[in-house]
Amino acid sequence: MIYRPNAIFEAVAVLGTLSSIGYYFICLWSAAGFLSERRAAGVGARSTPPVSILKPLKGTDPGMYESLRSHCLQDYPEYEIIFGVSDADDPAVEVVERLRKEFPRPAIKLVICAKNLGMNRKVGNLAQMRMESRHQYLLVNDSDIRVESDYLRRVLGPLANPKVGLITCLYRGVASPTLGSRLESLGISTDFCAGVLTARTLENGIRFGLGSTLAFRASDLQAIGGFESLVDHLSDDYEIGKRIAALGREVKLSEVVVETFLPAYTLGGFLDHQLRWARCIRDSRRWGYTGLLLTFGLPWAILALIAAKGATWACLLLGVTAGVRLAMSRVIGRDVLEDRQVTGWIWLLPLRDFVALFVWIASFAGHTVVWRGERFNLRHGRLSRVVS
Repeated sequence: MIYRPNAIFEAVAVLGTLSSIGYYFICLWSAAGFLSERRAAGVGARSTPPVSILKPLKGTDPGMYESLRSHCLQDYPEYEIIFGVSDADDPAVEVVERLRKEFPRPAIKLVICAKNLGMNRKVGNLAQMRMESRHQYLLVNDSDIRVESDYLRRVLGPLANPKVGLITCLYRGVASPTLGSRLESLGISTDFCAGVLTARTLENGIRFGLGSTLAFRASDLQAIGGFESLVDHLSDDYEIGKRIAALGREVKLSEVVVETFLPAYTLGGFLDHQLRWARCIRDSRRWGYTGLLLTFGLPWAILALIAAKGATWACLLLGVTAGVRLAMSRVIGRDVLEDRQVTGWIWLLPLRDFVALFVWIASFAGHTVVWRGERFNLRHGRLSRVVS
């Protein structure tokens, strides 16, 4: 047998490629299951309990007024919206005042959250906002989320089942006109949401929440220790879902898909955000996150092609990988998330996948994250401030 120094390298690259192709097929299978459930969901009568929407704000986001306004246009019998800011001079206050003038109903409250309860100021604000809420059903989502007028009806309906403890939603990213923003939007539509659907399939349900929507009962929030128990956690949405699932309640992924409006990231800002996101997932789902190494199909296939010195079989393997990756991306992005941008930006997919691999590697090299311009250490999901 002739010994080839790169034989092991070639074999590893091929195995990585094949595992990625298998992962892409699982994503397609998971997407088909989600689409089937969405078609079967129907539009029948749904429970409509009074609900308090909690929206913590800091500064302004792209399209913020229209995003907040969409929550005031709900076809829903009774709800209130509670906004919270840490500083009375926050520019978001002016946006809330505009909403109050335009919409005397629903009830809109603004809470100045003067207390700093922990490293995660957003969650500390939620704890103070919760004290001002009137209803036993709560819904939390991020300030950049935009929704349709039937959002509350469709999201809250499953909570009529006492076995269901939390509802969360997939989302699509609406990008600003910068490369970093477009890469982030593409990653959401072709990678992140695919991972959520796959986790749902392989784990027979999900046991975490997404910041795009968290709908739950106040009694379950109290049973997990309230928002106060999460004030030092970065991934508060994940923790809320995990802890409610630990109560024996079901966490459901709604058929509703919402929109998030992405900032005009510079490449540096994009990489900071991706690294924070990656380290957050690494701490929350370590083994699943580590297994992502076996899902970077295009980088693995290109490495196999290099190792095989351009052999015909390696070219065919790259073509198959690219074809399945493209099919998965189109089904998740276009069909599941109804993302109208994903087709036009699909040519950026190889760049996005190589950047994702770089971020994955870098995420294991430290514990520092940048969040809203501040640097923190992240260990076991908890934040501590970096001392310079």
